[in-house]
Amino acid sequence: MKDSYRNFANSDVGSRLTGWLGLPRPLPLARYRAGQAVIDAPLLIGGSDGAELLPALAGVLHAIQAQPLGHPELAAWPAVAAQAGLASRPWGGSEESVGALLFDATGLQESSQGEALYQFFHDTVRSLLPCGRVIILGRPPELCKQPRQATVQRALEGLSRSLGKELKRAIAVQLVYVAPGAEQQLESTLRFLLSPRSAYVSGQVVRVGLPVATAAAPADWAQPLAGQRVLVTGAAQGIGAAIAERLAADGAAVSCLDIPAAAQLLEGVAERVGGSALALDLSAADAAAQLTAAAPAGGWQVVVHNAGITRDKTIAKMSPRLWQSVVDINLSVQERINDALLEAGALASGGRIVCVSSMSGIAGNFGQTNYAFSKAGVIGMVQSMAPLLAERGITINAVAPGFIETQMTAAMPLMTREAGRRLNSMSQGGLPVDVAETIGWLASPGSAGLTGNVIRVCGQSLLGA
Repeated sequence: MKDSYRNFANSDVGSRLTGWLGLPRPLPLARYRAGQAVIDAPLLIGGSDGAELLPALAGVLHAIQAQPLGHPELAAWPAVAAQAGLASRPWGGSEESVGALLFDATGLQESSQGEALYQFFHDTVRSLLPCGRVIILGRPPELCKQPRQATVQRALEGLSRSLGKELKRAIAVQLVYVAPGAEQQLESTLRFLLSPRSAYVSGQVVRVGLPVATAAAPADWAQPLAGQRVLVTGAAQGIGAAIAERLAADGAAVSCLDIPAAAQLLEGVAERVGGSALALDLSAADAAAQLTAAAPAGGWQVVVHNAGITRDKTIAKMSPRLWQSVVDINLSVQERINDALLEAGALASGGRIVCVSSMSGIAGNFGQTNYAFSKAGVIGMVQSMAPLLAERGITINAVAPGFIETQMTAAMPLMTREAGRRLNSMSQGGLPVDVAETIGWLASPGSAGLTGNVIRVCGQSLLGA
């Protein structure tokens, strides 16, 4: 849907007026275009004393043909870059603009060393280009051996989220915790977070762990899902259709599923993506059996649980039917499908499950007790199932969209819609493709070290955690 305020704020008159009044000026987000480089502007590398991820970082930057610059305070970087065969040069100072800032904070052992973070970002944030990226690398606090190390690593969350709210200009800021031994699992995550694919993802904490199964990087990062069989539920329109299109563009053979009443739309999506259509009511008693019977030989390698409904009422006015239908479709169906696919071997070993939750499941929402219950339950399912599925070589993650421009949000009252758009660090709504890109990252064969994550696609919403 057209965002009239954003268009006005970026006009000559509008930019002057919004600046004078102190109103937000949401810049158009730079989104991915086919064939585009991961990042086409120089990026600046900084780090603490004893930074542990520099060799792995240099390897990824070499693979993506990045243009790294070394911060003068990071004395170890030139030798590390040379060892990786990476062409790097010193940063030219505040007059030289960069497209990204990467800081390796894994060497921080106690809070008194945090001044290194202050100095780096104090010196460099003004050099960031619009739509730039900031990535801070740390160690998971729960895996730190000493309390003081855990303390300073946990402090990185406050820094990264505050930076996301300060920098504006469509700049995204992320914190990536990398478990010891998981250094070689960084590439998929850095490719996503540095690229325009992550345009509406900001203020997130991503945990990269050891791979749950023997992992190999995609043969072609431009088509990481080549040869993969993928199931997308709720695929007839909106976010579901965008997911099917994105995963097909990444090389997947997509089975598009939706209710029989949406069969015509569903077939249109399936034809567009070169996939197949499966009209099935997932709430039916025999739905799980029908689904497993329809699975391709060898099973699906990626299952995306996107199907969902809303039936909004305050709980005092809500009928039992409205409660039950939302909880069943949004949550219980996912549990039943997972159980059936796993029991029948219809989800391949080394597979990926990606679930669509919602910001309502994190922050709650007026008139949506049923919906928020179901979407918070999805998060609980992901986090509780992750270690169990890891034993079978399967990852499970969730995305939690915020305000996404869809037919549903277009029908909202004007002021509610405007509030949804502006109450995030990007000061605008996202698009269905933003959710789809995030799911593509989590579904990639290169993301074997990502499980149990809940990634908000919300432009860093000002509501919720």
